[in-house]
Amino acid sequence: MSVVAVLIALFSLVPLGYVAYMTVATGWDTAAALIFRPRVMELLLNTLLLTVITVPLCLVLGVAGAWLVERTSLRGHRIWAVLLAAPLAIPAFVNSYAWVSAVPSMGGLWSGVLIATLSYFPLVYIPAAASLGRLDPAIEQSAAALGLGNWATFFRVVLPQLRIAMTGGALLVSLHLLAEYGAFAMIRFDTFTTAIMVQYQSTFNGAAGNMLASVLVFFCLLLLVAEVRSRGTARYARIGPGAQGKALRLPLRFYQVPAQLFLLGLTALALGLPLFFVLRWTALGGSTAWAADEFLPALLATLGYGVAGAAATIVVAFPMAYLAVRHPGWFSKSLELSNYITSSLPGIVVGLAFVTVSIRLVPGLYQTAGVLVAAYVLLFLPRALVSLRAGLAQAPKELDEAAQSLGKPPLASFIRVTLRLTAPAAAGGAALVFLAIANELTATLLLSPNGTRTLATEFWSKSSEIDYAGAAPYALLMILLSAPMTYLLFQQSKKVAGQ
Repeated sequence: MSVVAVLIALFSLVPLGYVAYMTVATGWDTAAALIFRPRVMELLLNTLLLTVITVPLCLVLGVAGAWLVERTSLRGHRIWAVLLAAPLAIPAFVNSYAWVSAVPSMGGLWSGVLIATLSYFPLVYIPAAASLGRLDPAIEQSAAALGLGNWATFFRVVLPQLRIAMTGGALLVSLHLLAEYGAFAMIRFDTFTTAIMVQYQSTFNGAAGNMLASVLVFFCLLLLVAEVRSRGTARYARIGPGAQGKALRLPLRFYQVPAQLFLLGLTALALGLPLFFVLRWTALGGSTAWAADEFLPALLATLGYGVAGAAATIVVAFPMAYLAVRHPGWFSKSLELSNYITSSLPGIVVGLAFVTVSIRLVPGLYQTAGVLVAAYVLLFLPRALVSLRAGLAQAPKELDEAAQSLGKPPLASFIRVTLRLTAPAAAGGAALVFLAIANELTATLLLSPNGTRTLATEFWSKSSEIDYAGAAPYALLMILLSAPMTYLLFQQSKKVAGQ
């Protein structure tokens, strides 16, 4: 098991090795000339401004929504809880498509901020709501007993308890911003990812695109380090005796109407507008847009790659999850960390790495289904790892030992006890990986075999040709595939909070 886990970890470092190799092969003088030039400074400024503006907005919207749903007397809070998570079911490039349909002149930084904020604030809302749901109200009661008002208690007591959720959510939003291609390309806003794709399309594997990729990887790693350091060393667990009390919801009184209008406006922009224009373009396209020879191959390819990628990711993740749970230590943590680092890289960097490696080392594998599935595995491995670790933790090794003491061979006891108990968690992880693959665009564009059509690539092809009516059915199918998985993610977060 350890040997397999080491091989998987080495395999996961292929994208980082590609970036390092291309940087060295380019030479310092050429690399410096390509990196320190006005175009890179422009892309750097665009990316930094996008991140610096969007991340705080997502934090404010996500935490405010979570607080209203979990800690106030908000009417219909159960319905709002689901609606605030629902925008995750709409890919960012579909969101951009809807906004361009509504306002064709959209473009530039502020349009990018609007679309990114509406697409990614649920990445903060979901963990913040889960943290508030399991927060012991005793600390708030103690603050009130010491004379702190509601607002002072929130900022001085509650908000610091959300530190882990906020920093984790901010990291996810930042990584999505660095990786996103379709949403920003559609509104003609240049970032590192859109520029890398343009360079790839014009010069295939040129040095300029590779150097842009190296800068992008550097920022991804910088964000990972910043998130780890921002966690601090404070304890957030309750260690006292007794059961946790039920949180008291603060009365909104005359703030009830403004709160309802705020959430209504937010969900209308993040969920209602994209759904309206997707359905509108679908209706305008008529029955011809649903011709089986048009959308059926893309749907089948998406389902096929989604199932194959999810199954392969679960199989690859199992040895590493097994080591992390059954043999914890620096060795297993190091192996696991290598996968998290790789998964933080944008899909376009992983795609370029596999393009280069397959062409130079194994040309026969270039643009084959196997290479594309391998890229999916590296991109989405942590989604499977997190679920498998939780499942294995609920299947202690003592059960295996008990089965063996009753005469079962080690392999039989492993299959009938450990695998059976881990199966629900594996299914949940596979569902999350399937959702990610169904909506993946950049790596699929770079690596898919000639003639392969998925829902994401067909949507992108038609929307790039301004055939919005033709693109609508593909957008609708992606949303319908994503909605159950998004709800599953939301339910898992509530389960963690004990709700």
